[in-house]
Amino acid sequence: MQFAILGSGSRGNAALIESSGTCVMLDCGLSVKETVVRLARLGRAPEDVTAIVVTHEHDDHVSGVMAFARRYRTPVWMTPGTCAAVTRYNSAGGATADLPGIRQFSPHEPFEIDGLRLEPFPVPHDAREPAQFVFTNGDVRLGYLTDLGSSTAHVEQALSGCHALVLECNHDRELLKNSNYPPSLKARIAGAHGHLSNDQAAELLGRLDFGWLRHIVAAHLSEQNNRPDLACAALARALDCVPDWVQVADQNAGLPWRDVVRD
Repeated sequence: MQFAILGSGSRGNAALIESSGTCVMLDCGLSVKETVVRLARLGRAPEDVTAIVVTHEHDDHVSGVMAFARRYRTPVWMTPGTCAAVTRYNSAGGATADLPGIRQFSPHEPFEIDGLRLEPFPVPHDAREPAQFVFTNGDVRLGYLTDLGSSTAHVEQALSGCHALVLECNHDRELLKNSNYPPSLKARIAGAHGHLSNDQAAELLGRLDFGWLRHIVAAHLSEQNNRPDLACAALARALDCVPDWVQVADQNAGLPWRDVVRD
């Protein structure tokens, strides 16, 4: 199994998870044109995408989903709550009913897409029915966790034992506190249903069983309220490793392909 990230941050999110010929795109918050450019950068064409799986309805995760799915006849998976929210809030892009294939999943029940197993779990975030995931091919496990304001015992149980983990490090608390954001936005970001800070991500990581971990990626970094070195340092402290071992998913450059393997 391998994974790559097309872009990560408030200006658009998308990732690829690939195993045995199955290629799942997690979210599509970029324009179709930009998504195609970034797929090519990773050596993939739109037709290579088996399905799009949507975590939640916020524009930076879903704005390109419907146009991409229509153009390339790509099936789309989402929770019932996300489906309802996408239909309501993205009416300019057309209702979901005319997409080539909307498949709904429960955030509490695993499902498969052409042999790739997805284990969704609910997260505290200000969306209708958000979900994050563990992907597995039966041999290795990749955890993907962004867009939550606080951790739960269920989240940590789901992620323990992963061989690779993409983990939200949205903001540094002091940078956010001293930013020029309005108080209401600061409160939303730092709230229990907002986004994880570097310290919160490190605390969550420290509670996991990470003995198998071979990749850790800091993701969804705020361009105004965080810095890669701060995120890397926080996760490195939790893992007791050098900061250079922590990888960062960039808004523009994304993250190149990484193999998820057992040692």
